[in-house]
Amino acid sequence: MGILLSEHKSFLIRRRIPEEPVAELQDELYLDEDSFQRFTALESKRFNHQSFSFSVVKGENHCEIKADYFVGIDWLGKTGRTIYVEPKINAGLSQYFRNCLNEEENSTETPEEFNNKEKAEAKEINYLSILLDIMSLPETARYSKDVIQIDWKAQPITIDQKADRLTPFLIVQFLQHLKTIAKKGLKKSYYKVQENLNSKVKGKVLVGQHIKKNVFKNRLTSTFCEFQVFGEDHLENRFLKKVLEFVASYIGNNTSLFPAKSDLPAIKDILNYCRPAFEHISTDVDEYQLKNIKKNPFFNEYREAIRIGQLILKRFSYTITKTTQKKIETPPFWIDMPRLFELYFYYQLVKANPGDEQYIHYQFSTYGNYLDILISKPGFEMVIDTKYKLKYTKSHIHKDIRQVSGYSRLKKVVHKIKSKNEAWDENNILNCLIIYPHLYQPSENSLNVPQSLLTSFKIKDIQKQFENKENQITAYHKIFKLGINLPVS
Repeated sequence: MGILLSEHKSFLIRRRIPEEPVAELQDELYLDEDSFQRFTALESKRFNHQSFSFSVVKGENHCEIKADYFVGIDWLGKTGRTIYVEPKINAGLSQYFRNCLNEEENSTETPEEFNNKEKAEAKEINYLSILLDIMSLPETARYSKDVIQIDWKAQPITIDQKADRLTPFLIVQFLQHLKTIAKKGLKKSYYKVQENLNSKVKGKVLVGQHIKKNVFKNRLTSTFCEFQVFGEDHLENRFLKKVLEFVASYIGNNTSLFPAKSDLPAIKDILNYCRPAFEHISTDVDEYQLKNIKKNPFFNEYREAIRIGQLILKRFSYTITKTTQKKIETPPFWIDMPRLFELYFYYQLVKANPGDEQYIHYQFSTYGNYLDILISKPGFEMVIDTKYKLKYTKSHIHKDIRQVSGYSRLKKVVHKIKSKNEAWDENNILNCLIIYPHLYQPSENSLNVPQSLLTSFKIKDIQKQFENKENQITAYHKIFKLGINLPVS
């Protein structure tokens, strides 16, 4: 039995105590003594040195499992149960926070009352649409490698094909890398060819096969040879063509996994763009070669496409018929939604500011610290930190503000600003901006976009938004916040 959660929600496992009444709640489960004991050894699952995929808080008679900002599926230790976290965020809560800005301070309405009144539903973040955008730019695509973690060593988990989150994610990554390769042109290389030549010898003669194919059949003028050819039909391109066939089969049989109206046509357009480039490439490659193909460090697009292609084929055990099954086995995996959100904003920033790439520094590092984004354009200097937290719709988090303020005081940051603008006074205080997700859903009665919502990603327009009081964290000097709308499905 699996536990279904959405982002940042929790589930309570309780010890069943005899003769005590049991409350039937959706987010609680009562277990007998033996079953509950299995959860006493359950530990939090670490994603990296800073975050947990899910965390566990244990008490004497209960065990609380908390989902963080990660989407995926995994085993709950040795309990025999699984946890499945969906990419859903309560849009009603975001609306409630925004309405609170217009309420009087003595208002007694609670989020629960608001949700009941408005019948707010959780909205699913369209992470595939976000990934399609991220992968469409080389500047952002190269940072997408660490967005997902897959545990191939763990026992696979059986799920319905329609609940598959991993494969569509890998397919979008693969297709965008393949599109880059097709746009540049396929790489040419030397590869070996075996052919039965008539009245000539080329390369080396394969004696065993020559005897079998020619001598025994009295073909005295033919010679079976192996020789090298320089062209596109080499092992790497054959491998990519093989993966492309798997991808095409999966998309054709599972269109419901790409529900957004804009996503499926966009994915099919990429598929149709790539197919002609591989029209004359063979798929004659055996399973051993597929598993052991080497990545060329001089061709980054090939390296990433092959890496992701190997994950896709491994996902289906190198058997194309498994792309049509209703029940599938998936390895445990986790998608880092905060990282995806960070790259999505970076994508929007790069796309909206052509020619200013030299002033946009992503993951600017100094003394073990990594700033999300540093803007060094003269007159628009600022430090930007992305926070995948809805709380910023109404409030703020002091810990995050202290963090971004500390970044702006780093000497390396100040020196970087100085190198781009010699007139910059080192005693100036840098603007600090926190970017957070906003699930703005316009209704018939309310079509006005909130002032706190960022609609233009041009650097000059971002700074212009600082004038709005709604975007100012007034308790601090030169600290601002702006929300960006995320696609939902």
